[in-house]
Amino acid sequence: MQEATTIDTALPIQRLSQDVISLIAAGEVIDSLAAVVRELSENALDAEATRITIHLWPESWRVRVTDNGTGMDRVNLEQAATAHSTSKIRTCDDLSQIQSLGFRGEALHSLAQLSQLEIRSRVANDLGWRVNYGAEGAVLEIEEVAIAPGTVVTADNLFARLPNRRQVLPSVAQQLRQVQQTVQQLALCHPHVTWQVAQTDRDWFTLWPGSTAKTVLPQILRDVAVHDLAQVSLSDDELDCEGQLDLLVGLPDRCHRRRPDWVRVAINGRAVTAPVLVQSLIYSFRRTLPRDRYPICFLHLRVPAEHIDWNRNPAKSEIYLQATDVWCDRIAIAVEKALRLSNVASDTQTQRTKQLFKTAEASASYGTRDPDFPSQLKAVAQVQDTYIVAEHSGGVCLVEQHIAHERVIYEQIKAQWQTVPIEPAIILSQLRSRQVEQLRRLSLEIDPFGENLWAIRTIPAPIAERDDCADALLELSLGGDVDAAMVATACRTAIRNGTPLALDAMQTLLDDWQRTKNPRTCPHGRPICLTLEESSLSRYFRRHWVIGKSHGLRK
Repeated sequence: MQEATTIDTALPIQRLSQDVISLIAAGEVIDSLAAVVRELSENALDAEATRITIHLWPESWRVRVTDNGTGMDRVNLEQAATAHSTSKIRTCDDLSQIQSLGFRGEALHSLAQLSQLEIRSRVANDLGWRVNYGAEGAVLEIEEVAIAPGTVVTADNLFARLPNRRQVLPSVAQQLRQVQQTVQQLALCHPHVTWQVAQTDRDWFTLWPGSTAKTVLPQILRDVAVHDLAQVSLSDDELDCEGQLDLLVGLPDRCHRRRPDWVRVAINGRAVTAPVLVQSLIYSFRRTLPRDRYPICFLHLRVPAEHIDWNRNPAKSEIYLQATDVWCDRIAIAVEKALRLSNVASDTQTQRTKQLFKTAEASASYGTRDPDFPSQLKAVAQVQDTYIVAEHSGGVCLVEQHIAHERVIYEQIKAQWQTVPIEPAIILSQLRSRQVEQLRRLSLEIDPFGENLWAIRTIPAPIAERDDCADALLELSLGGDVDAAMVATACRTAIRNGTPLALDAMQTLLDDWQRTKNPRTCPHGRPICLTLEESSLSRYFRRHWVIGKSHGLRK
């Protein structure tokens, strides 16, 4: 995800007028080591840096951020740490057209108040300068220095002037975790940047650049491989509105989490708190993940500057976004697109696949997962009246017939949930009042039929022809909402494992399953398909070996 906007770095740093200052959200922006890293890194990104190095000395409350951005000349350095001084906005109207990460002109001034602040900077084809600042941002010392183009900001002895602040801050370990999370979020938003972080003169971690966040996320979540991820981009034409939507998701049959801690949202290059968008993402995975599991998602929206108000709080993590309901609809479309089956790819197998294949060779059996699902399957056979063996251009796969059919039926029911009259009525006994109310909430017609007896006169269409209608209705009476009833109906209606199928029936099921919106898992979140590449078969049967003239084996 490359930056969609550019910053005019040629503008000089100037103090904002009082009318602009009065419109800016007040409040000190530096309240932790992570906040120092965030503000200085955002300044580096605004300066078009492609390499940012962060050094931390937490025990001595020292932070240094080095970048290879455009740098500052002497005039700008002398003004940089004074209050409300910035090169990024000028007038009140500019506040509604924010295209940079920083704009208030408070961060460096706050650092000057809270630490011993030094900045070294050089513009290409110019001299380099080192400046020390006083508590109010005034220049105490300035001298010419040799330095590569870019900027080095050092904040030493942080919060020394506010000893009470140090006492209420989290432990060093917690602060370092906050710094790590801050860098990770920035790296996902700006994947073209190299991030190097050191702690107390020792390398801590590095995030290497790539063209999209798909390259960065596996460096952050080490148990997630590139092939466990799907990425979708929707532009103006597909969105039917101005902007761009980039969505990176973990495929639900491969990775998910116990907590919603990796459902992340960014807008125009900055990670934000957006509860409505987060809930929209979680809801879109509701029937593709196991119960109480959450997806891995990174959503990045590019929207016109005038559609956002960044001026809600000093940290700029909370925003006002126009047309949130429209974006929620587009998120659902993007998730559906990301979870569709894709063609078999020739990508390298994941570590999990390699481990499965290694185990398979050791036990004289095999089972592995293809990097991507096939788009065309040909039914070949049935194993134990449970699994459909299918062939595709890249190998073979096993499809569990019950849950594949369950996915098909669930999406059919969801598209048009309806009930039909049934004659004669089904009589149920010993229903509790909450069970009766539950059936009525599902739009079923139910009437008293005597003492502790109830007559059901309408029934969900998919189970109307089944012999176990009464059992199905009892199950529905114990369930939750309509969606849960749809899942229960699909599960009861689907082909049972242990049912023999003719070849044409298998092919029909495969075709129907591949056309579903979310074919990777059943509505309960179980994976449906297990695939094995032809290349893995070739290695297992040693087809790369050559038979010698003496009939011995050699490679």
